[in-house]
Amino acid sequence: MNDRFQYWKRPKIKHGKLTKWNWLVLYPENLILGERVDIGAFSFLNAKAGIIIEDEVQIGNFVSLNSISTIDGKEGKIIIGRGACISSHCVVMPGIKIGAGAIVGANSFVNQNIGEGKRAWGTPCKEQP
Repeated sequence: MNDRFQYWKRPKIKHGKLTKWNWLVLYPENLILGERVDIGAFSFLNAKAGIIIEDEVQIGNFVSLNSISTIDGKEGKIIIGRGACISSHCVVMPGIKIGAGAIVGANSFVNQNIGEGKRAWGTPCKEQP
């Protein structure tokens, strides 16, 4: 385990309020947050349709996880597998699964599933060979 998580504690999360680390969750009752998760400042999680973030996930700053989309009317649970990393300034759309150990590059628009251990980036996001 990474030493920086030695004293990790589950954050207090209230609907529409910034956490101690300056990220915000809507519908926290629909968020399942694993252990030793690192979410960067000014990230936004709309968990209305559900978000599952498994253990040891790292999410950069200014990331938007959207389980609902008012633009196109889509909604669906987002699942982020154990040890996955989502770099800064990414947008993840409803119903997306990001596999365990996957890495999503910065500034990506994720509108398709990313497989376990895969590397993906771009707008729209695509798995890389």
